[in-house]
Amino acid sequence: MIPTTPPATLSKQDLSLDLSTAERVAHGAAAHSMGDFDAALNEFTVLALEGNASAQFNLSLMYLNGQGVAQDDATAINWLSKAAEQGLAAAQYSIGKLYADGQGVQHDDYEAARWYLKAAEQGNTGAQNSLGFLYEKGLGVPQDQAEAVKWFQLAALEGFANAQYNLGVAYESGKGVAQDYFEAIKWYRLAAKQGFEPAQFNLGLCYEDGQGVSQDFVEATRWYRLAAEQGDAKSQLNLGLLYFNGQGVAKDHVEAMRWISLSADQGLADAQFNLAVLLEHGMGTERDTARALILYNLAVKSGVVGAEERRDKLAAQF
Repeated sequence: MIPTTPPATLSKQDLSLDLSTAERVAHGAAAHSMGDFDAALNEFTVLALEGNASAQFNLSLMYLNGQGVAQDDATAINWLSKAAEQGLAAAQYSIGKLYADGQGVQHDDYEAARWYLKAAEQGNTGAQNSLGFLYEKGLGVPQDQAEAVKWFQLAALEGFANAQYNLGVAYESGKGVAQDYFEAIKWYRLAAKQGFEPAQFNLGLCYEDGQGVSQDFVEATRWYRLAAEQGDAKSQLNLGLLYFNGQGVAKDHVEAMRWISLSADQGLADAQFNLAVLLEHGMGTERDTARALILYNLAVKSGVVGAEERRDKLAAQF
């Protein structure tokens, strides 16, 4: 499963504050959104020094990203910690991610889990998903698949695509929950409709294999294409193979070559192997045995079954 993190966004206001302070935070956020980093920095710095948690959080992001100031992890973490200690969920989640990634601080899954929990209990969906990932892998917390599913579900129900995907994986694999392919499809579809590539790929795979749904190559093609167009290497390969075999689309070796090439260019070993086959036999492209041999060698190094036999047979022709 994937601990994908949504991009941190500026906090516009804290409704517990008096209106004038909230307006100043919103003014700084507006300046930032228009690219006026100097004005945003000045506004957030004054408010942060006054103890405003939203401004402290926003100021930390500017230091993290080097916007209006030199990038400075230490200063960013200082302000982020102040906001997190005041209970701002977005800051708690962000500092948890820094610990998980080892950015500006020593990598510490225990601290990551501690901060994720604080934010997750406030309903922060990114933190809920990330905490679920830690429970799934046993990082910083005891491994507990049921607890992982609990947190994935909370975020998924709020529409967080990565959590919907992770919940789908849990239902498909039966980890932490009773195996249920229909539930897996449901959650994959919700995430896929939001454009989440791994969910689009998995949904395509379910349609291609007829798992949890009736086998439907047209639907498989549809979902693979959506992910492939976003650059997903596995989807590009599978879409290329559907074109090669004429499943769900008209047989087209040129299109097969195009998609498989895009996948192979990203280093996917199975795609390199299939591209080598196309090049060796001149299918969808001019025959190029020299390049095919190079690709077979790459596939052999990655352990692709059948690659060594094909390589040796082709090499014997030289």
